[in-house]
Amino acid sequence: MFKNTFQSGFLSILYSIGSKPLQIWDKKVRNGHIKRITDNEIQSLVLEIVGTNVSTTYITLQVLDDRNVRRRFRASNYQSTTRVKPFICTMPMRLDDGWNQIQFNLSDFTRRAYGTNYIETLRVQIHANCRIRRVYFSDRLYSEDELPPEFKLYLPVQKK
Repeated sequence: MFKNTFQSGFLSILYSIGSKPLQIWDKKVRNGHIKRITDNEIQSLVLEIVGTNVSTTYITLQVLDDRNVRRRFRASNYQSTTRVKPFICTMPMRLDDGWNQIQFNLSDFTRRAYGTNYIETLRVQIHANCRIRRVYFSDRLYSEDELPPEFKLYLPVQKK
């Protein structure tokens, strides 16, 4: 869909506050739901993805490398070690309580796991259970201070 899009800076592919956040996404729901709700912690609209089976909770990214091979990276918080197989690399993802910003350096992952160069992302799959504010691509890794204001997650000030 964005194959011929020149990327400089940020490319948002899901924004929960937008008018149709799932417009370009396929949705497959089994034993769960996808809903737009207001999250109490951040006082903002988010997408809530819920499923009943913890072994199906992960994020998968399919990429194309410079050998024209499709490879998948799967991150989950129920896995403890990284495993590299010819077409899939599975890895643990440690999450803190509350909201997390997750960054995947696909160029680095592709080089380290397969010794090849990342060309493009073919697919992003997000499997329950999580709440999502935004999914985006960037031309490089950015620190929190470098992010545009609309990409930052602001927690409401707690009244005493």
